Amino acid sequence: MKYSQYIGIIAAIALVIVCTLPWVYIPSLQIYLTGLNGRSSAELTFGNQIQSHGFFATAMIICFFVSRIWAKRLNVFLGAINLAWAFKNFLIFSMCRGGECPEKQLGLYLLLIFSAILFMMCLLPKLDVKK
Repeated sequence: MKYSQYIGIIAAIALVIVCTLPWVYIPSLQIYLTGLNGRSSAELTFGNQIQSHGFFATAMIICFFVSRIWAKRLNVFLGAINLAWAFKNFLIFSMCRGGECPEKQLGLYLLLIFSAILFMMCLLPKLDVKK
């Protein structure tokens, strides 16, 4: 695909931006959880998810720019890990606890969408074929 590298870079940047949006709202505590703030109480914390997604997105952007076969293969590996990490975040953040289910916000769905787009663009690399 001709523009897969550019779409992948845009999706990687959008993925990091989505980490700043609200992911879930917990009505009993009246707080929003995001990729930056995953602390709902002293005993329940999810950590800063922007660090892991930011690392994968940065590494994938670098691999999009490098036009070597090893970089494209590494990009597929990193894209799969990033998609699995986003799916894990979707399950963990939206899980019901103690009989109360958090309200899913748009950011949690966008996290999955941009991770899936990023992985699909990794599967469509732009490589020059030698004759």
